[in-house]
Amino acid sequence: MRGGVLILVFTLSVTTVLTQQELDWWQTTTIYQIYPRSYKDSDGNGVGDLRGILERVEHVKESGAGAIWLSPIYLSPMKDFGYDIANQTFIDPLFGTLEDFLALRDSMKELGMKLILDFVPDYSSDQHEWFQKSVKRIDPYTDYYIWHDGKVDNETGERSVPNNWVSAFKGSAWSWNEDRQQYYYHVFTVEQPDLNYRNQYLVDDMKDVMRYWLNLGVDGFRVDYIPHLFEDTRFLDEPWTNKTGVQEGDYDSVEHIYTQNLPETYDMVHQFRAVVDEYKAKDGVTRAMMTEAYADTEQMMAYYGTDDKPGAHFTFNFMPIMYLSNSSTAQDFSDVIHEWVDNVPEGIWRNWVVSIGTWSQNRYKSGPRERVRRVIPKRTRKHRRDIREEFSFLHER
Repeated sequence: MRGGVLILVFTLSVTTVLTQQELDWWQTTTIYQIYPRSYKDSDGNGVGDLRGILERVEHVKESGAGAIWLSPIYLSPMKDFGYDIANQTFIDPLFGTLEDFLALRDSMKELGMKLILDFVPDYSSDQHEWFQKSVKRIDPYTDYYIWHDGKVDNETGERSVPNNWVSAFKGSAWSWNEDRQQYYYHVFTVEQPDLNYRNQYLVDDMKDVMRYWLNLGVDGFRVDYIPHLFEDTRFLDEPWTNKTGVQEGDYDSVEHIYTQNLPETYDMVHQFRAVVDEYKAKDGVTRAMMTEAYADTEQMMAYYGTDDKPGAHFTFNFMPIMYLSNSSTAQDFSDVIHEWVDNVPEGIWRNWVVSIGTWSQNRYKSGPRERVRRVIPKRTRKHRRDIREEFSFLHER
């Protein structure tokens, strides 16, 4: 989530009402997101920083928040506002030092607040040491990223991209690296090569990134853009959508059946969850994990995992900002709400994400309400009565 202010509302998908004592901390608190560089600037350089957050943390507490979620604070060339990370365990000097971070942590602990960090698992910066070594084929980093020779025309000898996979920022998701003489895959900017989660050394390193911050006392992670973790190894072309008004090279020009929400992704979410659960096993305190995913209902529910293989504590429900606007009708709201509540497994924590600002409208302006009506069936009078009961429960809490 690169912009806007998010509000999260939670309810539990069970018929019995739990007492405050039975609920975990992440189920009862308000989570306050801070994008550090646009928050308070403590040293006058024009950029917000950790010291600035520290100076205002009591104000955040007094506003009613019980947790702060920080957008990336890691070393970055800032090609994508800090999400292009050059070192996941080093704080960018733009935001301060490790000592500043620890001071913020300690202050929050004294106030009884929780600290949540962004965990960005899908890609790194091309300035990352891992990528630089992967380019040079230095083991074990050789296959830390998605590399491909591309296609070669037998008659002309010309080389071209491996397939029609498209970047979220338009155009081919493949870029040529002259030094390695191969293409690398990047679902976002050219400077953000995708990591290869079929490489166990990479997986182990990313888990150790989580442990590094957990050992420093963070209380959980917001996991960024989780659907893109795996790609089909056959590198087949994705089918064209043939949508009206969508040009070749637009992200919506293909169906992302080989690059999003692959079955392996859900297992990796379970593996990430197992890491945070290691710490609860030691002291009984939950480290929360929430995932950001844009997917259909069935895929979204899969991110919660199962009793045997738990996934996210909750995955963001973006349906309100994906499908609703100031022109939506009461029926539109009913349909969107029921699409979630009618499919959430029993015992799973519900949430509703709304955004203050235009980020979500711009992101989803290509998805008209007609699409929602095709996906979400009409509801009966009983369903509408259930909606009133649902929001009555919210109001009472």
